[in-house]
Amino acid sequence: MFAWVGVIEFDLLLGEVFSLKQKRSVIRPLIAELKRTYAVSVAEVAHHDLHRRAGIAVAVVAGDPAHLTEVLDTIERQVSGHPEFTLVSAERRLRGPED
Repeated sequence: MFAWVGVIEFDLLLGEVFSLKQKRSVIRPLIAELKRTYAVSVAEVAHHDLHRRAGIAVAVVAGDPAHLTEVLDTIERQVSGHPEFTLVSAERRLRGPED
């Protein structure tokens, strides 16, 4: 039995957001949606003190690297399709049994 772990980190530029409170009102629903839809771990990991930027990381565990890649692709498409923010970058890392 082998486990594969994939992490994707998103750098997001938020739209009409002028406070940290407004930022939370955009980011919290995204995090909840990803957790609920894909049963993944999600956290805000960067730009905590900036109200127009957010760094979100998503971690996935799977037994098959193809399935892992498919899930990460789907999550990236979903995040990039949100009108509340612009996806500045997405960085992936995969770890397998030999890493």
